[in-house]
Parts: sequence; structure tokens; C-alpha cells
Amino acid sequence: MSNIEELRRQVVGVDVQVPTLDGEERPYINFDNAASTPVLKPVLEGVDEFMRWYASVHRGTGFKSKLSTLAYETAREKVLDFVGADRDRRVAIFVRNTTEAVNKLAHRLGLTCGDVVVTTLLEHHSNDLPWRRVADVRRLPTTSEGRPELDALDSLLSELGNRVKLVALTGASNVTGLVTPIHDVARVAHRHGVPVFVDAAQLAPHRKISLEGDGRVDTYIDYLGFSAHKMYAPYGSGALVGWRELFEDGEPTEVGGGTIRIVTLEDVVWATPPENEEAGSPNVPGAVALGLAIDWFERVGMETVEAHEHDLAVYAWNRLHEVPGVEFYGPPLTEEANDRLGVFVFNLKGWHHAKLAAVLGYEFGIGVRNGCFCAHPYVKHLLDIRGDKERDLVQKVSRGDWTDIPGAVRISFGFYNTRDEVDALVEALQAIRAGQSQADRYRLIPHTGEYVPENDLDFRRFLPRLDLAGN
Repeated sequence: MSNIEELRRQVVGVDVQVPTLDGEERPYINFDNAASTPVLKPVLEGVDEFMRWYASVHRGTGFKSKLSTLAYETAREKVLDFVGADRDRRVAIFVRNTTEAVNKLAHRLGLTCGDVVVTTLLEHHSNDLPWRRVADVRRLPTTSEGRPELDALDSLLSELGNRVKLVALTGASNVTGLVTPIHDVARVAHRHGVPVFVDAAQLAPHRKISLEGDGRVDTYIDYLGFSAHKMYAPYGSGALVGWRELFEDGEPTEVGGGTIRIVTLEDVVWATPPENEEAGSPNVPGAVALGLAIDWFERVGMETVEAHEHDLAVYAWNRLHEVPGVEFYGPPLTEEANDRLGVFVFNLKGWHHAKLAAVLGYEFGIGVRNGCFCAHPYVKHLLDIRGDKERDLVQKVSRGDWTDIPGAVRISFGFYNTRDEVDALVEALQAIRAGQSQADRYRLIPHTGEYVPENDLDFRRFLPRLDLAGN
């Protein structure tokens, strides 16, 4: 049995059959891993076992409380080790997801009017909007094929001088899969005395990360955030890792239980990090799940994951080019280059992206994503939507009309996806291209931009299997 088959068996739900419009059931193919991944069996089983022992953490005196506290803090240590962080100088703060990590860091940096955050056009909204709230955001130029012009960073930092307080950029794009040379960026930024934050939501499940650098001077990463739900542990956890000293002084982002040492009617003495940044009862099962996922990745080896996913991406890139009318966005992928993850966006000539995604799901059992992928500026750049066209689009959407919303179809791979699944996607696209679908049965919902068949599937009938039907 091949290694990929062994790894595939570690994922929950890979053998699930889903209903299609023709009344049949098909094996579900999940090509939406950039949004969220399924759960690993060792994670599911480990969390189920842990729940027998679950209790409140940190201040309980009972056996279960002590054990839960140990499990929670052990998971924190695993996070630090997973990203190669110095345990003495760094702190890992558990958060709900990468979005919360960015917002927490934006608060803690204490930026004021006139401060600048330098970033790129590639960013997910979560690594864009929080910075707009607290600083003047400047973006590096981007080529027509979607590459950030990183060579312009040095001159931009020189031009802006000490106004720049942070360089914040994605570790890997959730749109084109481009991998950022984060240590090269850090080297330039640190030469100007500017810290670096990396949004590693897309990077962490696919590539090895070393927060302390690649061995060259000043290539360390100052702050990094990532989410467990993209690492096969969808239990509502994530982590912000950074310099301990940043979180030692000042008021926490959120205040309340767990964030203090002592409170009087007049004064508050805040706890030390990470406790001061984890207000309320923490998500202990989520932290344990993340730790279990990290254990699994460490056993398998990130090199194994990377090698398989790169092989699959090259195979998919070549096969999809066999389909007439497919138009890709973003830089090309080659077998030799290692600067892309298995994430592709494309359109099919003559098809609206939302309708194509709907047909793939409803008729072929293939889960993809369509739209702008929470990266509207980047996708509009790739689609060459600007000026009056962009302004008209904003006005229509503001009125609740999504009929002309631009976008593309995205496929994104996990370590468990296979060449057979890629072949099934290619066959589906070829069939759709040849008119072998029920395209005339779909209608557009104007206020969502979604296409659904006239006689939609009755999803509620599947809820009794989950005890969620409310009957």
C-alpha cells in the first residue's frame, strides 16, 4: 500500500457518499481545503478520550482540573516547538483563529495616527482590515500575474523611515498559493529596524516553519498567527506567537476572568502573558486538538506532506490545461519551482464562476469554492477590475445586488487528495464543457450571488443523522 493511501485513511470522512441531482450518490471530493480541512482521526479520537478528563484549567484543585491544565499547557509548548520558537523569549497565545490573532496584535502594538504598516495586495481580509483601523496601510506593487514586487520593499522602507512600525504579509496566498520568502522579507525589514508579522494560516499545514530564521542574520520572524481548522483540527482554536515582552505591559485586548492577578474597586494588576491575553474560560479541547494535530504532522514529517502536495499540484496544473476554455489566474506552476502551494483559481469560458461551482457540487459531488475568497482587492487585480467598473460594483453590492459579483473557482489540496480525484475534476469539467450537465435547472439568488437548482436537495433530511433536526 502506498504512503498516500495510508495517510488518506487518517482523515475522517474521505469515504463519505453525497447525493447528487440525478438521485445517485457519489464519493465526495473535497477541494476546498484552503477554507478549512477535515479532521484527522487521531485528533478526533484523542479529543474524545480527553473529554473524559476535561475540567476547568489553571485554578481548580481536583485531579481532572490539574490534568486538563497540564494538557492545555503542553499543547502550548507544542505550538512553540512546531514553529521553531524560543520558549524563553517567545509566547504562544491561544486564540479562536488567525483573524483574532491579527486583531490582538494590532491592539497590542499600540499604533497611532501617522504610523504605517507595510503589506501586500495578496492579503486575506484578516491581514488587511485590522491594520486599516489602526494605521496607514501601504502595499507593495503587484505584477499583472499576481506576484508581489518584494524587491521594492527596501526602497519603500527607506522612503517612509521611522513611520513604519510593522511589515505584515501572508506566508502563502489563499488565492494563488504563492509562497512568500518570509525570511528574505524579514532580513530587509530588520535592516530598517521594522518587525515582521506573518499570516501563516495557509502556510502552516503545508510547509515547515522556523520562527527563529533560516540561519542568516536577522531572518527571524517577530510575530506569527495560524489556525487549527486549517490543520485538520477544526475545534475552534489557533495561536498567536511572538515576543513575550510585547504582551507584558499595558492593558490586554479583552479583559475579564483569567486576565488578572488582583482587582480592587480602584485598581487592577494584570496577569503576565499568555494568561493576560486569554480572557474567560479557554477552549481547552481546541488547544488539545491543535496539539494532537501538531503531533501527527511531526510524526509524518512536513517534508512528506510538501512532497506529495507539490507532486499533486503539478499533476493537476498539467491536467487542467487539457480542458478547453479554462483560464487560470496567477503565476504559472512548474515542477522545478517550489513557490506555490496546491491552490489554483480559474474560470471556464462561457460560465459564471458561481454556476460552475454549483454544478460541480450538485451534480459531481466535488466541493470547491468560488468568489473572491476573502481577498477582494487581490482577486479584482487578477481579473483586471478597476476604476469605474469597480465603483459600479461597490454600489450594486451596497444595494444588496450580487448578480454581477466577479470571481473565480478555487481548488485547494490537502495531503490526502489524490490524482484520481484530480482526474474526476477534469472529467467533470470536460462534461460540463460538452453540455453534459443540467445547467438550465439553476437559478441565481441575487442577494447572495449563489446558483441553486430549481428543486434543491433537501439538506434537512440529513440532519437526523447528526441529531440536529430538532425533531
